[in-house]
Amino acid sequence: MTPRTRTTVLFLGALLALPAARGDNPVSLDTPVGGWRSANPEGEHFRQTVNYPASSVNTPADQADTARIMGAIKGMPKSADQPGKVIVNGVAMPLKIDGNGHFDRPFSFPSGTNSVEIRSPDGQQKRRVQFLNSGSASPAKLRILLSWDSDNTDLDLHVITPDGAHIWYGDRTAANGAALDVDVTTGYGPEIFAMPAPQKGQYLIYVNYFGGGYRSDDGDSGGQENPVKPLTTAQITLITEEGTPNEKMETFLVPMRAPGELTLVHRFSYP
Repeated sequence: MTPRTRTTVLFLGALLALPAARGDNPVSLDTPVGGWRSANPEGEHFRQTVNYPASSVNTPADQADTARIMGAIKGMPKSADQPGKVIVNGVAMPLKIDGNGHFDRPFSFPSGTNSVEIRSPDGQQKRRVQFLNSGSASPAKLRILLSWDSDNTDLDLHVITPDGAHIWYGDRTAANGAALDVDVTTGYGPEIFAMPAPQKGQYLIYVNYFGGGYRSDDGDSGGQENPVKPLTTAQITLITEEGTPNEKMETFLVPMRAPGELTLVHRFSYP
């Protein structure tokens, strides 16, 4: 796959919208915004505690703006329950949109140039922004992103590194530098594994269908619980040498049929 272009010059505060975007574009992005920005690791909170049925949007109120995707789509039907789409650096993932058209998801952006595109559920409305993340964190040479196609469900990413370390939501960092940056527990994801200096050897990627499969009559966690179809499809994207001429990206789709299911999605060797 052709690596995404790395822009060397960015205009501070410039919003790089799609050609169709005008001042009346119904898609607004509060964050991220275009231009230069610095990450704030102390303000990034990715792990949340949740009880099912879960709230559809679980970005903490004090989440740093440098680690979230937030905005709104005007004119969305309040009865619509289809997700929109967010495309981050070429990786497309479902985006939960609430009854008022708002969206708010945590995301751990890599260092360097990033692009975020928001699309409405019907694909007719779009907005794109490009920015440079000038945080001090070392760029990850290995990143794994997990997303899934159903709301109010929790899939968990598990990665076994060559030295036997097991990275998951219960043990999110390892001495070898690997970390689970984002642990989303309420549908769609993403969950993100990152490793700045990957070890040579074999890696194992697992996905666990932790829980969910319920919704409330009124669309939130306060109503009566009704069972919904438990089948959900996991999307796992493996990225190596991100942001370099040697960048490679692979995506796998795996059906997850019931809570409790643990699936070995992929095994690979690095480099």
